[in-house]
Amino acid sequence: MNAIETTKLTKFYGKSRGIVDVDMTVEEGEIYGFIGPNGAGKSTTIRTLLGLIYPTSGSATIFGKDVIKFGPQIRQEVGYLPSEVFYYDDMRAIDLLRYSASFYNKDGKATEERITCLAELLDLDLKKKIDDLSYGNKKKVGIIQGLAHEPKLIILDEPTGGLDPLIQQQFFNQLKEENKRGATVLFSSHILSEVQKLCERVAIIKEGTIIKVEQIRTLLENATKRFKLEMAGAADASQFDIDGVSDLVVTNHSVSFLFRGRINSITKILAEQDLVDFLVEEPDLEEIFLHYYQKGDEQ
Repeated sequence: MNAIETTKLTKFYGKSRGIVDVDMTVEEGEIYGFIGPNGAGKSTTIRTLLGLIYPTSGSATIFGKDVIKFGPQIRQEVGYLPSEVFYYDDMRAIDLLRYSASFYNKDGKATEERITCLAELLDLDLKKKIDDLSYGNKKKVGIIQGLAHEPKLIILDEPTGGLDPLIQQQFFNQLKEENKRGATVLFSSHILSEVQKLCERVAIIKEGTIIKVEQIRTLLENATKRFKLEMAGAADASQFDIDGVSDLVVTNHSVSFLFRGRINSITKILAEQDLVDFLVEEPDLEEIFLHYYQKGDEQ
């Protein structure tokens, strides 16, 4: 049985596009990436899955149950972290988390212990009032809220905003542990490197439509990288005239280009150059869409 399955899921806000004909299948026990630039339709898809908004057409199931007909039952098994978290400012973090946990049919003592363990892991002071917490610490409250009841399905929408790198890594490790115990994870982000660290498969959404579903291994082998080189002598553009190179710019001793393909083919060329310095960067997702998915409508 699939953890998530959608068929031509569509949502319009009046005449404005939300998502169009989204077909998604997330296998039970999978860590599944969901990426695209801001405004692409990630949050709309997730909110529709959770029954927070109703689809215009199409259907969606979670663990084989229709998300509209069985919404309350489904939500007992789902942990959700929205991209923005808002709470009652006068409540202490621990009181809010206890209140949230009371909505689930779980053992109270075990949940209390789990809240404490997660707070220690994420370095969160549970005694502080929500109003006194930074944005990053409020996000930690949201993470604990989403994981406290040991959900079978964890849905995360841009979860790392405000978290420092060390806490991010702790969080990623915890997600892997949740997955080992059997939880399915839907990880939505516009940051490709985050998805690469965690996920097995990834769906790319652009302008409300999924344009590609890919194994992360394949994505890594073919991902576009931006190279910036500083040469000891004058740069020769012809040296970089190979398959996979685009947006080549040569100025005196500087060379800049995008490269898509197996990294070995470009490193052989770099080894032959008299380099002073070089930088390899991950382009943003828009560049990947432009250069890697020029025929993005093909599944």
